[in-house]
Amino acid sequence: MFEVTIDKNSGYCFGVEFAIKMAEDELELGNQLYCLGDIVHNAMEVDRLSKKGLQIITKEDLNHLNNCKVLIRAHGEPPETYKIALKNNIELVDASCPVVLKLQNRVKVAFDKSENENGQIVIYGEKNHAEVIGLNGQTNDKAIVIVNESDIENIDFNKPITLFSQTTKSTEGFLKIKTLIESKIELEKSDKLDINDSICRQVSNREPQLEVFAKQNELILFVSGKKSSNGKALYAVCKKNNSESYFIENETELELLWLLDKEKIGICGATSTPMWLMEKVKNKVWEMKQNTFELV
Repeated sequence: MFEVTIDKNSGYCFGVEFAIKMAEDELELGNQLYCLGDIVHNAMEVDRLSKKGLQIITKEDLNHLNNCKVLIRAHGEPPETYKIALKNNIELVDASCPVVLKLQNRVKVAFDKSENENGQIVIYGEKNHAEVIGLNGQTNDKAIVIVNESDIENIDFNKPITLFSQTTKSTEGFLKIKTLIESKIELEKSDKLDINDSICRQVSNREPQLEVFAKQNELILFVSGKKSSNGKALYAVCKKNNSESYFIENETELELLWLLDKEKIGICGATSTPMWLMEKVKNKVWEMKQNTFELV
């Protein structure tokens, strides 16, 4: 019997849902609203909100705006953004995720302490990711950002190290980096290493859930924006547990060949993937399958 199931644990995390709700509330009031960067790493959702009136701007644009409203997305922003807003009389609609804001504060406190101890802040994450830029801003951009094994060479292992992680990175990746750093620390200097697993639990809990979901289905359709760091990490979990996993941005990228001999299909996505988009993919799968049945 043919079956298509959407993973009940997929879809927006709290932070993204909160940011989109704040944007929609402002737009429904008829207010002009700018957003500093894509509100979410999903082109379909960005397009939907753009049609409602949300205008995406860059950091450079922010410098030239005055007397308006600007939304800060869930990823958070560095201190410099708030200074520019104050200078230009910009009202900020701050939709920074509470988890990210708490982490920013932890990084700031750790940085102030490390300055007194000649230490260093290390962040496991994507260097140009919006959240990491915000975190690094708490250190006056002095943090060492690492994403792979070769980046570890930038760390001075003779100085105290405080390690944090971008909230949406994979737990497996963080543990690998943690182990590599620990292996380079001499036993007598181990007290100079402070490890902070700052991955969002709402994100990390999806990994074991996806492992099960991927194994339960013959075919996995992973729906996500290609710019989503979280999407890449979660798709890797699917692919590892089910070789018949495919990464798509929307229903137009579906290929009939994937579906032909499959009876149990699972659809899932990133924390930045809206449920309505996964529903569209589900409907398209049914449509393609129905057309196949009629041809047989």
